[in-house]
Formats: sequence, structure tokens, C-alpha cells
Amino acid sequence: MSITTPTPTPTRTPTPTPTPQKTGSAHRRLFVLNRSRVTSEVLAEIEELEEGWIEPRIAELTARSEPLVSRAQWIAHLEALLAEERAGGPAGKYLAEEATREEFTCVVREFALDGLTEAQNFFPAIPRLPIKAQMAVMRVLIDEFGCGNLQQAHSQLYRDLLAELGLPQETESFLDTTGDETFQFLNVFYWLTQRAPDVEYFLGGLAYLEASIPDAFQVQARACARLGIANGRYYTEHLHIDTFHMKEMQQAVKEYEAVHGLDPTKVWIGAQLLSGLIGDAFDAAVQRAREAV
Repeated sequence: MSITTPTPTPTRTPTPTPTPQKTGSAHRRLFVLNRSRVTSEVLAEIEELEEGWIEPRIAELTARSEPLVSRAQWIAHLEALLAEERAGGPAGKYLAEEATREEFTCVVREFALDGLTEAQNFFPAIPRLPIKAQMAVMRVLIDEFGCGNLQQAHSQLYRDLLAELGLPQETESFLDTTGDETFQFLNVFYWLTQRAPDVEYFLGGLAYLEASIPDAFQVQARACARLGIANGRYYTEHLHIDTFHMKEMQQAVKEYEAVHGLDPTKVWIGAQLLSGLIGDAFDAAVQRAREAV
């Protein structure tokens, strides 16, 4: 490359800023409380907010879910759900094939709180699991945190992506621009790991998430390649590592069953819960990006 001929500086189009969410959003408030020092007052407010949000969702899923009688039946239901979702939807097709760089940046910003805090809310589930199930979940967590290498940690990979797109890298910067649908997805694991009456809901939710991401993140990986985004490794790393994580989560379910028995219906409800929340968050994020740009 010549060192004597200057390269013109490209003109950058400012990324549109979505309309800030209302400060009084219950889901935003719940996210902040979930990451605060727990006092009796904080916990009381958390439980009050969850009572009006997550408990009705669980009741509705329970009412419409057929009872499952075995772990094998749970796996069959999960595989059917994943096969159905693999076809994708219009939001994913648009992001992968048509979204502009500015629209993609809006979607990245929408999920910044997830990327920057990835897996931090999983740890409280560990004491609720038998030792062999703990080991399976911990193997997932060790990967999430880059095996102790900051440059490999998933949250750092997301920071690199944010930096390339000209976005801030601190969680506080996204509290007012994140939609309620995304906050619900963020908040659900605090409930699943700490306050869900049965940890099987958590096992089902995380098992679904790890199994769905290798297909789901193909959308973002394709968008990064098409738009020439260099730091798309956050997505491509998940295409690789989560194929192992989904096996670890099935092992965790198996080990839990060996010690405590298993209610596969609750595992299935956890999977459906996560499927609905992440689907709603993604569709809303793409729609907001298109409206903003």
C-alpha cells in the first residue's frame, strides 16, 4: 500500500438515536434493581414488579403446554421448536440481506446491555444444581468469560463491535435507549436463577438459548460480512462455541434428573419462555431500527 498518497476520509452518516424509553418503564426499573445491592426494600420491589410480569407469563405457558412425561419427550419438543424457528422470519431476512449499516448499528445498540453483561446473571443458579449439573453449566460459563482471557470474553468481543460502530462501551449509556422487549429478555434470567420456584425452568431456558443461537446468529454474521464489519466475531464465535454449549446443557438436565428427578414440562416451559422473549426482542429491535433510519 502506498504511503505517499493520502486516503480520503470517508464521510460517516451519524447513526440515528432511537426515542429514549420512558424513565418510569417497569422493565428498565427491574433491570436496574436486579443489578443493585439487594436489601429487603429492593427485593420487595423486584418481587412486586415480577408478580405483574413473569408470573402471568408462566401461568399462561403452563395452561397451554401439554404435560411431558420424559426427558426424551422434552428433547423431541425442543428439536421441533428449533426446526420451526430455523426457517427464520422477515426481520431476520431483512437484517441479513437488506439492512443498512446504520440500521444494523441500531440493532447492535439495542442488544448492547445483553452483550455487555452476557452470562453474568447465570451464576445464582449454580447452588441450586447438583454437582455434576453444576460442572456442565460452569463449562458454559467458563467459555462465556473467555477462559479467563479478556480478549476472548464474549462481553469484550461485543465491546470491540460497539467501538467499531462508534457506540459507547459502558452499560449506563444504553439504559435509556433499550426497549422494554429487550429488558424483558435481560430480566428473565434474574428470575430464573434466583426466584423461580423450580430450577428446571432455568435449565430449559438456557438449554433452548444455547441450542438456538448457532442458527439465530447466522443472521448477524451474514449482515456483518455483507456490510464489511470487521468485528463480527461476537456472532461467529457463538456459531462455533454454542454447538458445544447446547450439549453441556442437555448434560446438565440429565444430571439434574439423576439426582432429583425431572419435571420435563417445566423444562419445556422454560424453553418456550425464552423463545418468546428473544423473538419479541429481536423483531422489535429490527422494526425500531427501520423506523429510526
